Amino acid sequence: MSDLQSRALQGKVALVTGAAGTMGQAAVRFLLEDGCRVALVDSNRALTLALAEELGPDTLPFCFDISDAAAVQAGHAQVVDAMGPVDVLVNNAGILSNHKAEAVDAAEWRRVLGVNLDGAFYLSQQVMPSMKARRTGRIINTCSLAAKTGGLTAGTAYSVSKGALTSLTFSLARELASFGVTANGISPAYVKTPMITEQLTEQQRQALLKDIPVGRFCEPEEFAHVVRFLASPLAGFITGEVIDLNGGLLMD
Repeated sequence: MSDLQSRALQGKVALVTGAAGTMGQAAVRFLLEDGCRVALVDSNRALTLALAEELGPDTLPFCFDISDAAAVQAGHAQVVDAMGPVDVLVNNAGILSNHKAEAVDAAEWRRVLGVNLDGAFYLSQQVMPSMKARRTGRIINTCSLAAKTGGLTAGTAYSVSKGALTSLTFSLARELASFGVTANGISPAYVKTPMITEQLTEQQRQALLKDIPVGRFCEPEEFAHVVRFLASPLAGFITGEVIDLNGGLLMD
């Protein structure tokens, strides 16, 4: 990371959802390296508090339900009161469902879309007015390869939620571009997280590796590196882009 980029991000406020998870933690650590102060948002209170204690005074923990519009409004207000307006929003929180259409009940459908899509929308709504007024800001959404493939191993609700999140990224980018605010997505496939190590069988993992040209799964730090780039001044002319991060599994 260049000195110029680090100085440009110094003191900026980043809000990262799913901050206590594998990918969220990697993104948080890189943003801290670049000088950001980070609001750690996660539903797991114990892990979030422990992470904030580990990472030090440039982080603060916030636990609220991102699928609930009123909770997001209140939680965002707490972040702003404690840290100031958000400069970088990383909508990273997500839950996996492997059930295909006929096996998905209404509760599961609503739960998956609530976290994966509604949360990103509600938080984007909250940060937009300040970003527009200050004519600066970054919104970064964690999308997924499943949006393009219909879900190789993921289920219907998950795939649909990520497809809709991709469309939300495009819509926000179009709306915010003239205000100096960018909105981009990252579309990873098979990052080394519990979704891979615990929710897929060894047989599924080996089958996937045969189809990934680079022959391995994505490291969390590789995902986080794209986050830090999109958050940086160097990415100011990129908006409405969803960056594939899949080791060549899908090329388009």
